[in-house]
Amino acid sequence: MKCKILHESAGRLRIRVMQNRMTSAQADILEYYLRNIDGVTGVKVFDRTCDAIIRYTCTRKNILAALAAFSYSEQNAVLVPEHTGRELNRQYEEKLVFSAVGRILGKLFVPSPLRTVYCIFRGIGYIRRGLRTLMERKLEVSVLDAVAITVSLLRRDYNTASSVMFLLKLGELLEEWTHKKSVDDLAGTMALNIDKTWVRTADGQECLVPVRDVQVGDTVIVRTGGIIPLDGRVSDGDADVNQASITGEGLPVHKTAGSYVYAGTVVEDGECAIIVDKVMGSGRYDRIVRMIEESEKLKSTSEAKAAHLADKLVPITLGGTILTWLLTHNVTKALSILMVDFSCALKLAMPLAILSAMRESGTHHISVKGGRFLEAAAEADTIVFDKTGTLTYATPTVAKIVPFDGHDENEVLRLAACLEEHYPHSIARAVVEEARRRELHHEERHSKVEYVVAHGISSIVDGERVLIGSHHFIFEDEKCVVSGEEQHIFDSLPAEYSHLYLAISGKLAAVLCISDPLRKEAPDVIRQLKELGFRKIVMMTGDSARTAAAVAEKVGVDEYYAEVLPGDKAEFIRRAHKAGHRVIMLGDGINDSPALSEADAGIAIREGAAIAREIADITISADDLYALVTLRKLSMVLMKRVNVNYRFIISFNLMLILLGVSGVLPPATSALLHNLSTLGVSMYSMTNLLKA
Repeated sequence: MKCKILHESAGRLRIRVMQNRMTSAQADILEYYLRNIDGVTGVKVFDRTCDAIIRYTCTRKNILAALAAFSYSEQNAVLVPEHTGRELNRQYEEKLVFSAVGRILGKLFVPSPLRTVYCIFRGIGYIRRGLRTLMERKLEVSVLDAVAITVSLLRRDYNTASSVMFLLKLGELLEEWTHKKSVDDLAGTMALNIDKTWVRTADGQECLVPVRDVQVGDTVIVRTGGIIPLDGRVSDGDADVNQASITGEGLPVHKTAGSYVYAGTVVEDGECAIIVDKVMGSGRYDRIVRMIEESEKLKSTSEAKAAHLADKLVPITLGGTILTWLLTHNVTKALSILMVDFSCALKLAMPLAILSAMRESGTHHISVKGGRFLEAAAEADTIVFDKTGTLTYATPTVAKIVPFDGHDENEVLRLAACLEEHYPHSIARAVVEEARRRELHHEERHSKVEYVVAHGISSIVDGERVLIGSHHFIFEDEKCVVSGEEQHIFDSLPAEYSHLYLAISGKLAAVLCISDPLRKEAPDVIRQLKELGFRKIVMMTGDSARTAAAVAEKVGVDEYYAEVLPGDKAEFIRRAHKAGHRVIMLGDGINDSPALSEADAGIAIREGAAIAREIADITISADDLYALVTLRKLSMVLMKRVNVNYRFIISFNLMLILLGVSGVLPPATSALLHNLSTLGVSMYSMTNLLKA
């Protein structure tokens, strides 16, 4: 690609691409191509001028080489997300420019009689809208607009009527633009986060392949706790699928052969084979946008309060207008009240503040499904942690393997990995990784794998029943035994590790010792959360009391509970609710799902089980726990901003009404200042809450 350097400073280049015109699609390809270069920290492409600003920390030579090698090829086009927002911004920029230019040209070149006819014609639309609202027995802003325009037209004050309609049109455009942009930005952060999926090959084997390589017609396999990566139709199998993120249904839907399933939904129970009919990206973005716009989860208490207050203020504004006219017989003063209503700012600024906070959360690797969960994060006084994968690292390792009953160490590890690789849990990943490190490859020899929540896995391998899981599952539920001569080995298993038990045909075959080190930031995060107002911090784990006590002491939690089942965690949260507490739950496994659902805000680790992410209201990165501190700070600042917005909107608009009634401000000026203040509050609501 040919380009010219317009300006250069340390770590910054401004270039002009040598082409006559740049489309939105081309600008996106160039922007995301440059963003993908190692060392590039920021890119902004201006499609109208064919310019680009590049900020970088790598060498200048690397940037120039990348620019020289660039082309608008298919290979570079795949780097661009499904929607970028560029086309949306261009669309509304053009609408605003055409509206402003059209008004100026109309006043300069269109004869006055034609302008009058056009003004009346446009006014009829606003009047019809107001009458329709009244016929529905509602008093909303459209009624105020219709009354103001009707009075101006009856007084033959066509300039005022025209100005009011122009300002209303600009306000509607700006409101629509800011809302759609907020939704668009938020939807861009809500990715599926699926890198690989199981695909059935022609010979019946299952291979783990990147999702982007899956083609239409391929068969993917999804089991309990797995997320469905692509749209398709079930070819065989039975599964209960949670598809609330797409359809809003609260209960899982049973899927059998012939049923259609959607990307992003989760298999809660069972397994199914799916023939793919839409490749990665097809239609997913639009469904996310629809979910954001329609889901009641977006409606926080603050938003509902704002909408309710706005609706209550409309009849008060209308009543004030009538009273002012009755007392003063001055139509201009009465119109000044109609030009100022509280509804626009209240109904626009609050949702924008919430949407903007959700978008900002995404920049900190925090995905929030709705405004009320940010509100819950700000007001919660109790937080409950699962231990494994949350307070401890999400990447535990196999420290030692103790074989029993004459089994070979590598063979039992191979068998354990064969079962565990189908389930996205941190300990399962540790087993699979250890087998990979030892280069222990295997074929799929087992029959259907059954996952027993919070206990373990059961399957048939070469005609023998194989179990892997907790002590409770293997010895108490399944009544497996240890041979007498090996009991002393079993009794001397190292206590510093978590233990995973493998049994074959009712006999213990091996114990896998799992090292699960504490996150280095965990104690500091717990301390900061206490400083930010959490009165009780609780840890709950399925591990032994001895392991739980050691971890609890190191991290500094207020309470801990050991050897708990999924129902125990959920029951603890129910009891806390009855005691008047607001509770946050953090977990990463299938067994955490009931508690995540029960909490005021359930938080899942992004790399944890898919069903935990689906049920959770908030998802954070597994990189470190400081995201919890960021979430708490961001949500608290959000609630402070909402309160500031309330005070400003009420006080500023009340001032405009008083100035209008006193005759200081004419109606058109009141309308202009009202719209500008609404826009200002909206733009302020869209700014970042936390300082960089």
